[in-house]
This record gives sequence, structure tokens and C-alpha cells, in this order.
Amino acid sequence: MSVVNSSLLKNLSFVRPEYFFISGFSGTSLLKYYFVGLVFIYIIAVFGNSFVIIMIISDRSLHIPKYLGIFNLALADIGETNALIPNLIKTFLFDSQYISYDACLANMFFVFFFSGVQSLTLVVLAYDRFIAICLPLRYHAIVNNSAMSVVLIAMWSFITVMIGTMVGLITRLSFCKTNMVKSYFCDHGPVYTIACNDNTINSGMAKLCTTLFIYAHLIAITLSYLGIFLALSKITTWAGRLKALKTCVSHLLVVGVFFLPVISTYIAALTFTLDPNTRIISTSLSSAIPPMLNPIIYVLNTNEFKVFILKVIKKRSNVRPQVLAK
Repeated sequence: MSVVNSSLLKNLSFVRPEYFFISGFSGTSLLKYYFVGLVFIYIIAVFGNSFVIIMIISDRSLHIPKYLGIFNLALADIGETNALIPNLIKTFLFDSQYISYDACLANMFFVFFFSGVQSLTLVVLAYDRFIAICLPLRYHAIVNNSAMSVVLIAMWSFITVMIGTMVGLITRLSFCKTNMVKSYFCDHGPVYTIACNDNTINSGMAKLCTTLFIYAHLIAITLSYLGIFLALSKITTWAGRLKALKTCVSHLLVVGVFFLPVISTYIAALTFTLDPNTRIISTSLSSAIPPMLNPIIYVLNTNEFKVFILKVIKKRSNVRPQVLAK
């Protein structure tokens, strides 16, 4: 009987709040300038990645495995930008810090989902460069549009399962003490740590996802480039080495832009105590800036994109005199 009563009491004490309160920033007068910057980041990120997507769809010469990966990265950039920045601006600029329980879980899923897609796409692109440089004669047999499509579909499915499980496990938690989330969005860690009941499974899932989507991916990319540099060392001429390395420049820059801010924030948090506002600004910018810079990096460093832009400009310049003549 006591077991039944304890079970009943446990069910009665289970609390699922109607709303969460996103605490976010505190006591800073310069906040409006930060949000103005976020608006510019958002516009550039959406416009830049949309431009990359349109270029890849429009130009048949870009319908190759490498650009399928870049197309996927641009989609993920747009997704994360839209999941993060509009909500961040709405929450704090318009003083709308309450978010419903279901909306909180949806926001959590999409932010982490698209961040995971970004991270894993960088691994796929590293693999593409590894095969292209280390096994150039077998590249088209190993890496083709069909193979790349299968890899990308499997990647999206895997991330959906992992992030869906991580977010779904939040529903087993009871929030009987507080509904205040000490972050700038419905962040997984700050949400599960305020639960009243046992959150060991949630903590384990958080560590697993961090290991898989940050450390494992960074190790995989590092190993890929160790193989690439080893292959480059076997090329006899410096001109040949530089030509091969030039095809990796864009990817290396994008990897640096994505991983360095995240790792720096982790190291800073472990080394010394960060001011809450500093931590929020640094972590939010480390998520917002890569989607803005990625299309700029690829457009400026990729000859195919430059050729496409020159074609468009040439077409428009040829059409204009004809219109004026009429």
C-alpha cells in the first residue's frame, strides 16, 4: 500500500509549467546596440545563404557532390539563424521573456538540430576534400551525387533522432521549484538543471550530444586534414601543393569560424567565472556569426561562384543596352 501511495504522491507532485521565463541579460544599458548588430547579422546571413542556394540551384555546373554539401550547409545556416535570432530579438527587445512549454521545446529542438547539421556537414565536406586529394583517381567512383545524397539524408535522420531524443527526455522532468531558464533561449542545460526530479538521463544525453557533435566532429576533421597534409607532403612541387591546398581554404576557414568560438567559450567557462551578460553575448554570437560568414567565405574563395556571378553581371550588362536601344 505504501508503494502505491508513494507512486501516487510522485504523480501528484509532477509539475509541467505552462510557461518558462528566459532570464537572459541583466543590467546593461548597451543592449540595444547588441540587438542592432544582431539585426544586421540576421539580414546578411539570410541574404548570403539564400544567394548561395540560388547559385547552386541555378548553375548546372555546381550540381556536384561538393556543392551538395555546401547547399546543405547553407540550408542549416538559414535554419539556425531563423531559429535563434528572431526569437532572441522578440524575447529581449520587445520584453517577451515568457515562452510556452511546447514553444520552448520546439525552439530547443530547432536550434540544436540545425547546429548539429552544420557541424556534421563540415565533417562531410572534410571527407570530400580528403578523398579528392588523397585518392584523386578514385574520387568520382567514391564521391558522387548519389552517394552524397544518401550521406546527407542519413545525416539529417541521425541528427533528428539524437536531438529529438534529447529534447523529448525533457518531458519526463518535473519543474516544481522554478521556471526561470538562465540563458538567452530555451537552452537544454539550463532547462534540465532546474528540474526537481532525477535528471541523470538528461545530463548523460547532453554529454553524449556534446561529445558527438563537437569533440568527435572536430577530431574527425583534424584526422582528415592530417591525412591531407601527409598526401600533400608527397607532392614534389610547391606549386602542386599550393594548388591542392587552395581547394581546402574555404572549408578550413568555415571550420575555424564554427569551432573556435565554441571551444573558446568552453575553455573560458572552465578557466574562470564569466559575467552572465558576457557569457550570453559570447555564446549567442558564436551561434549567430558563422551563418553570416560562411556564404561570404565560400563566395570570395570559390572560383565557380565567382564565375557564376560574372556570368550574371555579363548577362545583365548585355540586356541593358538592348533595352535602352528599344
